[in-house]
Amino acid sequence: STRHCPWKMNQLPPKSPVASPVSESTNSRVEALDNLSMDSFWLEVENIKQSTEAEQEECSLADVKTQEEGEAEAEWLQDAGLSELLGEPGSEQDKLVLLSTLTRTQAAAVQRRLDTYTRSRRRRNKHPVRHVRDIFGVAGSEDTAAEKEESSPDPLWYNLRTSNTQRKTQDYSCTVRNPGKEEVFNMDVAYSEQAAVLLKGSFLSESRKLEDGNALTRFKIPKGRLGVTRIGDLSAQDMKKIPTLALIELTALCDILGFELKRNKAAKLKTTEKRLFGVPLNTLLENDQKLLPNTKVPLLLQALLSCLEKRGLETEGILRVSGSQTRIKSLEQKLERDFYSGLFRWDEVHQNDVSGLLKRFIRELPAPLLTAEYLPAFAAVQNIPDLKQRLQALNLLILILPEPNRNTLKALLEFLSKVVARENNNKMNLWNVSTVMAPNLFMHKGLPNKIPEGKEKQLAEGAADVVRMMIHYQDLLWTVSSFLVAQVRKLNESNSKRYQFCDKRIKNLLRKIHADKDKGEKNQGEPSKIVKVHASLLLKDSLEVHLNNATRVADVLRQFQKNLCQNGWNIVNTVNLIKCNNSMECTNLLLYEVGGNIGEHCLDPDTYLLDLYHINPHAEWIIKQNPSYPRMF
Repeated sequence: STRHCPWKMNQLPPKSPVASPVSESTNSRVEALDNLSMDSFWLEVENIKQSTEAEQEECSLADVKTQEEGEAEAEWLQDAGLSELLGEPGSEQDKLVLLSTLTRTQAAAVQRRLDTYTRSRRRRNKHPVRHVRDIFGVAGSEDTAAEKEESSPDPLWYNLRTSNTQRKTQDYSCTVRNPGKEEVFNMDVAYSEQAAVLLKGSFLSESRKLEDGNALTRFKIPKGRLGVTRIGDLSAQDMKKIPTLALIELTALCDILGFELKRNKAAKLKTTEKRLFGVPLNTLLENDQKLLPNTKVPLLLQALLSCLEKRGLETEGILRVSGSQTRIKSLEQKLERDFYSGLFRWDEVHQNDVSGLLKRFIRELPAPLLTAEYLPAFAAVQNIPDLKQRLQALNLLILILPEPNRNTLKALLEFLSKVVARENNNKMNLWNVSTVMAPNLFMHKGLPNKIPEGKEKQLAEGAADVVRMMIHYQDLLWTVSSFLVAQVRKLNESNSKRYQFCDKRIKNLLRKIHADKDKGEKNQGEPSKIVKVHASLLLKDSLEVHLNNATRVADVLRQFQKNLCQNGWNIVNTVNLIKCNNSMECTNLLLYEVGGNIGEHCLDPDTYLLDLYHINPHAEWIIKQNPSYPRMF
């Protein structure tokens, strides 16, 4: 039997010494979590049930229909920006440009979906579609054997067999995993390529036992010569390219790991006449931006979090202890009426009621905060045995999220981290917070959940584990991998040059691209360069900077600061440059890379500028004020 409504998953699993059967991949984690109480999870489920009993008739609001064979692949190709492969009208050049940026594992993921879609269309006797060989090229007869091996559906079809490749890639992984110790989290090479090397070398990484926040493995992102890019460092135009690339990479990673990437079909939900609760994020933000332009997170959520940060972080059991459902419902009605007018009195609301409003706001969103399409994928992350690969998958999923969802999730996770940081006072450790918030993020009335009997405990622990990872590793998860940034650069370069796609297999094109890259690296021996750095909003004149192999962004900002002080340059009054004792802090200044093969890129202070110049010689470098830094007028 199955349970179809999220709020029906409310019975505590039997307290028996015999644990329910679990998959081998999650065995060690479940054993490690046995000593951690799940009472908060089931209590939260019961609270959700009570608060929504009057709305049970909406349980089947969004019926998820079974997709026909090939339909999922067709949707995937469309979302991956490759709808032209389905015979739909579009830019042939755009498709070829995107394909030209793919790694071998990513190309294999595209090929598998296209193969499946093509077979399904032929079986249904519909009009013919282009065969995969027409897309990736036709090899000569002498290549038949090699092609057969490489086009095999086996995840290892690409057979990384060159010694050079092995020498370059064998350092990407660490086979010895020690909880509590620091490990390298490599973002320079595609995750799927790293996973392929692990499989090729038969490296079996140990499953980690996650007991508490202090025992979780610490990961360090090594800063290469080009620094680290965070979400928000790229322009909106370039960020629009990231979800497509991240979806292809996530699919390739799942293929290598042997996991199916399941996605729900977006459902049309009933509209509401409310202005706050039950309103789509996009609509909320559109309304909020009329009052406060450039709003990234709904104003109501900001107000709820601000109230809890001021008066609730020290409250024992905050988030876990439920407020009065009657009061919460009444407060919701008052907020709908008085929030935008500014008449709502937050100081009169009990902290536990505010936390109840926060959770209700998240649950009442018409679509899950993690999106209806990718909620199953977030839940399935728990099935990946290796912690590093789970984090890789989560990193890609967060990049795929729509910007409103991603920004809202980040605001929530930052608040939850503050709650955990006050654990000594509020008695809410990382696991407590995760178990309370998991039902609010993973259970949604618009998406029927089919939960097999006996699997409640396993799924509950897995959902809480995913929330715990998102809270604990949020800084890592909100990073844009260097290999994705490199692919964005290649997309921009190809679009500007109208790159001519070779009519051969994609691996031949990739070989050429990598050869060009190696050639470029050989030409990057220029020991120094003089460039101009602009600060048009601060100064009329540009700053000449002498670059060598050791020049970093932080050095340029310090040189700019020094010149301001020594030369007495006039600064616009409205710019917040902090002066004290004839010196000035440059922490509120940022250096941006603009143009060339990137839209706009806020640079890491540790970026080596000569290396960046060789990669993007046609860009301008502009000093701007940090937009998050408070201004003084």
